[in-house]
Amino acid sequence: MSRFLLTIAGALLLLVCNAAQAQAPSPEAMDAARKLVATLKIADQYRAALPQLMLKLRPVVAQDRPEIEQDYDALTAPGAAIYAPFAAAMIDQIAALYAASFTVDELRQIEAFYTQPAGRKLLEKSDALAQASAQIGQDANQKAVDELKQRLTEALRQKGHKP
Repeated sequence: MSRFLLTIAGALLLLVCNAAQAQAPSPEAMDAARKLVATLKIADQYRAALPQLMLKLRPVVAQDRPEIEQDYDALTAPGAAIYAPFAAAMIDQIAALYAASFTVDELRQIEAFYTQPAGRKLLEKSDALAQASAQIGQDANQKAVDELKQRLTEALRQKGHKP
């Protein structure tokens, strides 16, 4: 799952950098994008992922020293102010990305969809669906690799090779 988060973070960073090079979105587009980002609960997703990231950083910072670990834990407790500036900057950057990618009308239509029951249900189930979809893809790829390996091995044997 952490590889998945890193991939998403990298993609977002790339998209944000590309969006930053484009023309700045209008204030109206930014307002609509911020509203959509709030509806999508992107800040909640960030806050949910941060404690895991901070836990991974803990051994690097604390270096197995209990006195540092205790203070580290207090500083990085869920909801700690240490996260706030990063969350705010990320939300602004993602809003700018959405504002640069869609028209104001499109942003409003997307936001309207996600406030409807079907949109809310999609948001609720999106993580589970993404995980299940990834597993289906991995399973299909493994079956394909196994089958292709068998077919290619057999074809090479028919040509006189010993694979």
